[in-house]
Amino acid sequence: MIELSQQQVEQFRRDGFLIVEKLVEPEIADQIRERFEPLFEKGEFDTGIKPDEVNLPQGNPPYTKQICNAWKADLTVARQALSEDMGRLCAQLGGWQGSRLMIDNLLWKPPAGRPIGFHQDSMYSLWIDKPELVSCWLALDDTTAEGGTLVYVKGSHKWGEAKPIMQFHGPEDDLKEVREWAEANNLELELVPVVVPKGGCAFHDGWTWHGSRINKADVPRRAMAMHFFQHDIQFNPDKMDIGNGPIYGKYKKFGSNEVDESYFPITWTKDGYRTPGLDEFLAGKGK
Repeated sequence: MIELSQQQVEQFRRDGFLIVEKLVEPEIADQIRERFEPLFEKGEFDTGIKPDEVNLPQGNPPYTKQICNAWKADLTVARQALSEDMGRLCAQLGGWQGSRLMIDNLLWKPPAGRPIGFHQDSMYSLWIDKPELVSCWLALDDTTAEGGTLVYVKGSHKWGEAKPIMQFHGPEDDLKEVREWAEANNLELELVPVVVPKGGCAFHDGWTWHGSRINKADVPRRAMAMHFFQHDIQFNPDKMDIGNGPIYGKYKKFGSNEVDESYFPITWTKDGYRTPGLDEFLAGKGK
């Protein structure tokens, strides 16, 4: 796993994202990618637990397929998402004392696959009292600018809170909301595609506008995204109906705003704390 320099941290905070040529070895990316067919097409979950969301919209042209919180279903995915190093890197970029995983996404965009609308991740996380996220998007295939890769709007993490977009999967105009927001606030769109080999990645701030465009290549684009909160978050009961709060609000305890570590594990803290039982689970002993 990489070490980030202070210069890279400063670049992340200036631009709202940081592109890294190599996060993991290509062999690790291959191992995660090899789990896509069992998870997406066969519904094989080696822990015996289903992911929180399996989104397989049908259409022609095809949509991007998505699984959310595959870590609960698959240990290969879990060992990446819940690694101490992933939490450490995201905490470093966020300036946090610790991090916990909010959600992972497995993303499979076929050739001619439709876009994902440009959006802000943190706008979907207002059901937490500290919705600011740091995310890592890990390429599992070599990416190209025309191949439906992730695209950032440079500096847009400083543009303020907008609203959840109208259509996330396969919109006709993927830039609609961010373009309207930019025009209303006299801002310029500077689009930056993430072009890295498999095993490379991009980190981004939760308020950075981003999306992915049509896959014009003749090969699929597969990726894994991991979204991290600060470790000391609580539920925000006044906004449980916003974003994906209605989905993940099911983990809220009666009469308490505590966020249960069994569902949102703490993966790294500066003082060395990790959720008890996490490493046993990753070793296959905690199923």
